[in-house]
Amino acid sequence: MDAGHLAVRFLESASAHASRPATRVDGVEDLPLTYAELATDVRRLAARLIALGLAPGDRVAIFSPNLPEWTLVDLACTAAGLVSVPLYATSTPDQVRHILRDSGCRVAFLAGQPEVAKLAEVRADLPDLERVVTFVAVPDADASTLAEELASAPGDESEVDARLAAASAGDLATIIYTSGTTGEPKGVMLTHRGFTHQVDVLNRYFSLADTDVSLCFLPLSHALERAWTYVVLTNGALNTYVPDPRTVAEAMVRVRPNLMVSVPRLYEKVFIAAKHKVADSPVKQRLMAWALTVGTEFHTAVKDGRPRSKSLIVRFKLADKLVLSSIRDAMGGPKRVLACGGAPLRQEIEEFFFSCGLLLLQGYGLTETSPLLTFPSPTGYRFGTVGRVMDGGEVRLGEADEICYRGPNLMLGYWNRPEDTAAVLVDGWLHTGDVGSMDADGYLRITDRIKDLIVTSNGKNVAPSSIEGLLAADPLFEYTLLLGDNRPYLTLLVAPSLPHLEDIGKQLQLTWAHREELLSHPAVLDELRRRVSELTAKLASYEQIRDLRLLVEEFTQENGLLTPTLKVKRKEVERRFAQLVEEMYSRSGKGRS
Repeated sequence: MDAGHLAVRFLESASAHASRPATRVDGVEDLPLTYAELATDVRRLAARLIALGLAPGDRVAIFSPNLPEWTLVDLACTAAGLVSVPLYATSTPDQVRHILRDSGCRVAFLAGQPEVAKLAEVRADLPDLERVVTFVAVPDADASTLAEELASAPGDESEVDARLAAASAGDLATIIYTSGTTGEPKGVMLTHRGFTHQVDVLNRYFSLADTDVSLCFLPLSHALERAWTYVVLTNGALNTYVPDPRTVAEAMVRVRPNLMVSVPRLYEKVFIAAKHKVADSPVKQRLMAWALTVGTEFHTAVKDGRPRSKSLIVRFKLADKLVLSSIRDAMGGPKRVLACGGAPLRQEIEEFFFSCGLLLLQGYGLTETSPLLTFPSPTGYRFGTVGRVMDGGEVRLGEADEICYRGPNLMLGYWNRPEDTAAVLVDGWLHTGDVGSMDADGYLRITDRIKDLIVTSNGKNVAPSSIEGLLAADPLFEYTLLLGDNRPYLTLLVAPSLPHLEDIGKQLQLTWAHREELLSHPAVLDELRRRVSELTAKLASYEQIRDLRLLVEEFTQENGLLTPTLKVKRKEVERRFAQLVEEMYSRSGKGRS
């Protein structure tokens, strides 16, 4: 059997760690499922899927939040030679229709009532869908349950063994539909090798143990959490699933995981909360600044292998007791692995966590690279970069410094989209659409997305993400969108943090009946313009923001303004608030250059 195949890899791990706990749900008192129990269910479900007539390469949808059943179905598909097609728990009925119809799924596994209701709206448009299975019983649903399917599994699992024997690392493992900030989702075809190659590389970077605990809260439908789950299970560690990512702050404290992967937003919120906690007291601000300075000095000495003086040790113990330990506690304690991906992370946040004794490693990748393209190791990192190219891969900078990549974890292409595939895969190189630079030691720095670059009517090129990153230093700016493409100057749309907006109202001694009144209050807008000017003071004149508007509507996945990795869908926001955008340019832009 091919050791580069996900099912082979998992079953080997399950045999080695049979009695260890494998999966559990945060907040649920049930005993964790052991590796032996999970492996038994994987084989039974694989046998059942084969008995239902599913042939190698057939597609199976998984529509659910993060649950152990999600992983069970995924692994069963790998064991049966099937191709899993994940859907985000926040998917709309239209998105469900597009993905299931485009991929031709024959079977769909659904978590429960919310997913059943969405599927019911479009079921008539899905002629290939033969069977629906729910994780829990749903009244009046035209579906069987997962328990029923497992109970119906044939006792003879020889067909599973036959498919495993015929399996190859180069087989198609999954089709992940991109949740990009623009355009219709495309199905990215990823192989078993694409994932297991990264597992092997990360196992060389980190020494994981079967006593480790990971917190699984990013959507499993996203390649980052999916790939990381394979790393966790390959090492016999415990994966704790968080069905509602909005509860992750509480889950970190309850579970105290020592392995965790997240997008920047979580780390930004911890950083902002720590800064906000001392904002009302100059004394507390000075104490935190001192503690972070001491923490940086201490942990830098540890990293460099230099001796720590008695004075430094005493100062560090005091700084840790007064400030630093509380931040680690908010993150659920010390970490063996603390990683970040999915979007750019500001360097000051990396440095903040380092000071607190938490090494936050930022990588870079795309769904098309399964997903890692670069990642730092615990002994080879450089803040402000996304590490060096993954072992076995190659990176080069193409025209306009576009990042291009080739390696064993590259996608096969886009499902049923040969023209789209040919547009990004050229002579074996993936053209990422991202702009970057690389230093002499091979550390990669991401500048922006080519498609996101703003070119003003004066011919000036502006990278919006770097400016939006500057604004994120102020907790008031929950989400921002910089505008100005083919316009004479830059403007800004702001989805504010409403609690911080109220704080401003109180500071300005305003009165209001509803929060919405603050959004258009001249004094509030003036205060925001002042903050923007202060944060962007060192930028070039053409990078200065001339006007801004506050938005009533929050940015969420549910309303379609954020991707599942919490990136702003730029085109959708600009389209939805086109009237406000035009107002900024028509009212304040005439005659400016």
